[in-house]
Amino acid sequence: MSKTISILGSTGSIGRQTLDVAQQLHLRVAAITAHASVGRMEEQIRQFHPALAVLTDEAAARDLRARVSDTDTTVVGGFAGLIEAATLPQADTVVTAVVGMVGLRPTLAAIGEKKRIALANKETLVCAGELVMAAAEQAGAEIVPVDSEHSAIFQCLQGCADRGEIRRLILTCSGGPFYGMSYDEVGKMTKEDALRHPNWTMGPKITVDCATLMNKGLEVIEAMRLYRLPLEQVSVVIHRQSIVHSLVEYRDGAVLAQLGTPDMRLPIRYAMTYPNRGENPAEPLDLLSCPPLTFAQPDRTAFPCLRLAEEAAAQGGTACAILNGANEEAVGLFLADRIGFHDIPDLVARARAEVDVVTSPTLEDILEADRLARESVLRKSK
Repeated sequence: MSKTISILGSTGSIGRQTLDVAQQLHLRVAAITAHASVGRMEEQIRQFHPALAVLTDEAAARDLRARVSDTDTTVVGGFAGLIEAATLPQADTVVTAVVGMVGLRPTLAAIGEKKRIALANKETLVCAGELVMAAAEQAGAEIVPVDSEHSAIFQCLQGCADRGEIRRLILTCSGGPFYGMSYDEVGKMTKEDALRHPNWTMGPKITVDCATLMNKGLEVIEAMRLYRLPLEQVSVVIHRQSIVHSLVEYRDGAVLAQLGTPDMRLPIRYAMTYPNRGENPAEPLDLLSCPPLTFAQPDRTAFPCLRLAEEAAAQGGTACAILNGANEEAVGLFLADRIGFHDIPDLVARARAEVDVVTSPTLEDILEADRLARESVLRKSK
């Protein structure tokens, strides 16, 4: 069980909920990081008294340093601060809740120090999963997933020593706010429409990814890396109620599922207490009052991002880094009202067609693929 944690991305949705769980479990918070959220960081410093606080925006860090000069917290600015927070000696667990490729290097640094990685940054495994898993195995570092779907699978696999017993992993997907719409109907949706997720409260980037179903595509890739299974053994079903968080089908026909309310504090808590389970003050799932549970096939025509992600997963190499980098850039443009909803998959597809794939990539190859994909999207969007 974790005792002292560092949170990379403490001001985002997952980071704030992790602090709630830390308070409930009486965990010490050694370090917190964010990009430029000065006000929220000051609140967190005064409440949790971390030894280290990092803002990657240098100007914001200077402002924060002045505001909390009366505390014992050291404030550091710049990307190097993320590495420092990830490798802080007193922290036994690093919660990677930053969004995007920025989480890759700090995660690798934490792995090098044999930290438990409570992984909420899916892009780390999407872009460099083979490198990350190999590094964790070599260092003896634990990776415990925080995503609700991967936490569900992780829980359903407890006691499964032989991966050959698995027939397939079944990731559930809410379908997002546009479920049931045709391709043409989806294309008319606005940013405000995309940010209205029916079940979960999350940050804007991941909420848009849920609307395009890219989030589920990224989770397919993440599952392949985490559990070292081929694409053929990872499937997706639409489950609107977000009660069944994912399932594992075994070769004897048994299917194990993890159920719970749509509350990210549940998987966060398990990542902190694993292999134990701590008492939870939240209201448990009531099977007698929850709605009927339904399942359906995803529509890859109306939501081509899922298909694009599966194609990148099948290709391997730097294809997934290209996919992810292009998607991050395209979603940023969509959130800035510079492109439409259908432009997201179109720009991702163009970047995948333009950027050459390296079959057996180094870390430098992955970072370069990410850079080239972003350049492609920015060039095509002008």
